[in-house]
Amino acid sequence: MNPYMVPIQSLTVQRHMSNPWIAIGALAVVAVAIPMSMMVASRLLRPSVPEQGKRAVYESGEVPTGDTRIRFNIQYYMVALLFVVFDIETVLIFPWTVIYRDAVGEVGLARALLPMLAFVGILVVALAWAWRNGAVRWIRSPRATKQRVDRQ
Repeated sequence: MNPYMVPIQSLTVQRHMSNPWIAIGALAVVAVAIPMSMMVASRLLRPSVPEQGKRAVYESGEVPTGDTRIRFNIQYYMVALLFVVFDIETVLIFPWTVIYRDAVGEVGLARALLPMLAFVGILVVALAWAWRNGAVRWIRSPRATKQRVDRQ
């Protein structure tokens, strides 16, 4: 045996796996500690000059007229919610489309396509339910309805 060669068994380093949750806990502590320390430092270092103008409602440099607490139509929230749902759908479908050809080669057409068809089917059923319940139907204002009648 060559004196310069070392057996492979002696090169292996035996690692003792500690609890993986320790790393996650340490990351959580750091994720909370850094923003909290920044807020504390900001509060200690900033000047405090209370004025009445700072407590006023700011409307992009305009003087606010009327009550600043207005009620929005629920349709805005429904459209935003549907946007979020279908935006997440796009985020989930895109990686699937990237690996689709390789997946068909490895597991076959049915096992690659059926889970995504089920996912899209659930989304289609959800969209049909939202459509049936009027979530995507926009309520026309009386002025828009009047303009439409006047054109005809």
